[in-house]
Parts: sequence; structure tokens; C-alpha cells
Amino acid sequence: MRQPFRRLPVVFAVTALAAVVDASAATIAHEDIARPEGSRHYIVVRPDGAGAGKLPAIVLLHGHGASAAWLAGQADFAGYRTDQFVRFADRAHVLLLIPDGVPASDGKRAWNDCRADAGTNSTADDVGFIGALIDEAARRHGADADRVYAYGQSNGGAMVYRLGIEIAPRLAAIGVQSALMPAQSRCAQPTHPLPVFITHGTADQIAPYAGGKVSHWALRDRGSGVSVDQSVAIWRNLAGLPAQASAVYRFPHLHADDATSATRYVWGTAADGLQVELLRIDGGGHTGPTTSGPMPWLLRKLVGEMNHDVELTDELWAFFRTKRRNDKP
Repeated sequence: MRQPFRRLPVVFAVTALAAVVDASAATIAHEDIARPEGSRHYIVVRPDGAGAGKLPAIVLLHGHGASAAWLAGQADFAGYRTDQFVRFADRAHVLLLIPDGVPASDGKRAWNDCRADAGTNSTADDVGFIGALIDEAARRHGADADRVYAYGQSNGGAMVYRLGIEIAPRLAAIGVQSALMPAQSRCAQPTHPLPVFITHGTADQIAPYAGGKVSHWALRDRGSGVSVDQSVAIWRNLAGLPAQASAVYRFPHLHADDATSATRYVWGTAADGLQVELLRIDGGGHTGPTTSGPMPWLLRKLVGEMNHDVELTDELWAFFRTKRRNDKP
């Protein structure tokens, strides 16, 4: 049975909230890249003691209305902040590249994902920007070009799906949280098989597990997506994996008052090859699971219930860390 990498807190998809945690020893730097749409900002998190060797790198994309600073533990939400991804990077010895989206028509930072019916998406060349960021990471920040991964939450996850379509040969694997493949797409269908990690709550009221309109009282014109099961099937079929999962694992229930449960489904038996994983959170909302403390009442009302049986960063890295880039179709 695969063991988790290490138990650490996790980020929510839209508006995350966690207790303040101890500072990491990682180095955090703010950088800019000149792009046709203007200067684009990103944050580099370099683990302590990294030395001169090449490091695996994760491009980490925030959700609609969030920011790179929030993911890097440098900005608050409702008086709270978390540096869980920074501490994870330090412990796992992973380079983090955390770019900012640009303000869309609703004034919120967003990504230009494939949804043709999302009127409040960015219109910037975000694929080109992230491609340039990967180049910068290899040239200046010591990233291993064969171990570049992309992970995103909500709108950031939808953008990661677009990266998996348009720059797949440059990526070793992709991961999404609380995001759906588009129901009305401006992009081609994916043609390059990739290892894909997906986590989603069955009670997500923002990006419904069964597919449909992406909506919330604070969100407008966010488009629509196909179901999680259809999203899984698109990538599973592309990888030539069977319809039946190779392994199913129900995580032990750790808290009697937690109404949710977590189950891992994996298609593909080669840990260093093509696999698709679904971490399904039954009863979970628009959040990632964490074994840390309870979610505040206000956020539970906004984004739904959070599972406390598994640590998302552990599960994500256990999936990513054995994967290498395969630039052959």
C-alpha cells in the first residue's frame, strides 16, 4: 500500500483559510517576466539547502480571485494565512513556481482556461506565459526540465487542464482540485497522454461533481464543465487505461464528527508511467482535504465541508514524484 509522503495542511480551491503556522526556512522571491500583455508576476519558493543541483518543480495556480501571494503564505484571507505549500516544498525539496493571473472583466485575478462560456476568464496568453515561466525556471532557478509538474485549484485547475492539452510534452504530470474539463471548449481535445491527478468533492456546489454550470452567489459568468467522471475518462482513455480502476483505497475515518469520507481510485499500475488518480471526497465541498484543524464556520458556509482523513499535499506528491516527462506522443 502506498504510504503518504508527509502529513501537511492544504489549500482550499476558492477562498482558503487555515491557522497561522510557523515560518519556513525556504527562500521566497518575487520575479517578473515581460510578456506581450505586460509584465507578469510570479513567486519562486526555493527549499532550504537546495544547493546547485536540479530540483523537481511544481507550477502552482491559484483559483479565481485568489493570488500567488496567498498560496505562498504572504497574504491573508479574513485574517488568516497559511504557508502549507511553502513548508511542503521545503520538506519535499521541491521548487515552487507560483504565478499570478491577471484581472478579468469582474476585476478578479483569473486564468484563460478552455471554457468558451466563461465570460469572466482572463483573455491573456496564459499558456505562453507559463511556457516562458518553465523556461525561466530551468534557466535561472535550477528546475529539472524532466520533472516539471502543474497543479491548480478551481479556475487554476481548469487552466492546468489547458496546459495538459497545449504544452503536454513539457510536463511530467498534472493535477487539479475542484476543476472540471469544459463542457463548451475553445480548445482542441487532448492528444498527448499524461499522468493526471484529480481531487473533487461530491457535494461541491461551485463546480458540481456531476457537471453543469460553475456558479456561486459571489461568482458570475464562470462557464460550465462536464462531470468529474467524464473528466477522468477523457484522460484515462487517452492514456489507454482500462475502465476499471487498478486499485481502490478507502482512507480510515479519523473523526467521528466528519460527515465526509475519502477514497483513492487509481488507473494504471506503473508508478513511474501513465496513471490517472481520482481522490474522491464523498460529501466534500469546493475544498481540498487536510488532516489539520477544522475549517471555520464562515468558510464552511461558502465552500462546503472539508475532509480530514487525508492530506492533499501528501497524496499529490506521492503521485507526482515518480513521474518524468515523456515528450513523445
